[in-house]
Amino acid sequence: MTEEVSRRDFLNRLGVTIGAVGASAGSLIAPEPAHAQAPMQPKGTIPDKPYKTGHMTFFTGPAAVLGEQSYKGHILAADEINAQGGLLGKRKIETVKADEAAGTDANVKELRRMKLSESIDCFTGVISSGNTPALGPVAEELKCLTVFTDGCTDFLFEKAVPNPHYVFRLTNIQSADGITTALAIAQTWPKSKRIAHIHPDYSYGRNAFDHFGIVMKKLLPHTEVVSEGWPKLGTTDFSSHITKAISSKPDLVVSSVWGGDYVAMYKQALRYGMFQKAKFASMIAFGVAPHAIGKDHPEGVIAGVHSNYHFTYPDGDRWPYNKSFVEKYRKRFNEYPNFQAEGGYTATYILKTALEKANHLTGGWPEDDAVIAMLEGQMIAGPAGYVYIRPDNHQGYKDAVTGFSKNVADYPFPILDPARIITIPIRNITAPPGWPKGEPTSTYTWIDKTWPVAKV
Repeated sequence: MTEEVSRRDFLNRLGVTIGAVGASAGSLIAPEPAHAQAPMQPKGTIPDKPYKTGHMTFFTGPAAVLGEQSYKGHILAADEINAQGGLLGKRKIETVKADEAAGTDANVKELRRMKLSESIDCFTGVISSGNTPALGPVAEELKCLTVFTDGCTDFLFEKAVPNPHYVFRLTNIQSADGITTALAIAQTWPKSKRIAHIHPDYSYGRNAFDHFGIVMKKLLPHTEVVSEGWPKLGTTDFSSHITKAISSKPDLVVSSVWGGDYVAMYKQALRYGMFQKAKFASMIAFGVAPHAIGKDHPEGVIAGVHSNYHFTYPDGDRWPYNKSFVEKYRKRFNEYPNFQAEGGYTATYILKTALEKANHLTGGWPEDDAVIAMLEGQMIAGPAGYVYIRPDNHQGYKDAVTGFSKNVADYPFPILDPARIITIPIRNITAPPGWPKGEPTSTYTWIDKTWPVAKV
């Protein structure tokens, strides 16, 4: 792409929208929620043997503040389905859970145990992008139908499982995080020049840094990186990384630190006055359980939600499915849901929908191959909006979301400012089908080769 284009025109072309009504499902008329519809009458004989799901997420350690909600979302959906008689009206969902904090090697062994000893029918969950590339090939080997709710690394389907059959994933692909945050900055803080980074030192942080950087190169080429901090995952003391960033005198600090690590980092950064010295943007600040963030969190910073979901958006008046989900979740667990809760909930319903479609075509309890055929290309309305599974790579896509932190009277913690939600059509920030594999990712090379360098 050799054309000259202004930054503003290119952002408009991408569909980057800021305001209460954006590009996601909130601007659409919502369908009736799947759980509110009368169950589809199954064809043929359906066994009443329980349907066993293995669900892995973080139940202990700093990441539990992010991951535990994945299990709660799954259980909420499973109980709703079981109240209607179960899958296809007969098979009640039983869940075997596992703590992802055990580590990658132990998680691989646990997946094998679940499939070979517990005889699970499906495997769901997983938070860390360090785990899905190890678990994906094993799920394929075991012929275990798998719907990852996170573990969003591009590496999973580009390298670890390049031709998936049994493995699917619903959370937006990892590269969307860095891109979404960079586009939000280009839209709202285009005069930023000196940028300091603090990212976890593993695949997620490196991916966020790389994809943020390529968008900066294209849309804000006058910016420069003045500091990099790479704390280890699980770090409790961020002081050296915070002081290093501050000493570089940045206009903007960017971070993809997440979960309990992020809570520790922002509280320590308050003591150093970091948020008064520079603007701040995060890929996943509000991805944690909403109640984990205190009223002391700075207002007016870009507080990403992993490009996925925040419980206040889409607004209930325009998308009743989200309103219903939030109300049920809060009543059940006495807290508000994060994107992991929405992922666990939607993954269970997308599986239910695929089973019903496969049964309608084949009769009886469908084989996994029939269910897989229905999952490929499936679109479902979830609390976050429409979720689409691309058939070529089994990756789920939903419009990307981020926004600005704000304290409001309705909640005892900050939320995304309802008047400043930023939405981006996911298809416009993702490498299209057929684009060749690239380094570090296909989306990175697609942006590098096809996006213009914006005029200053």
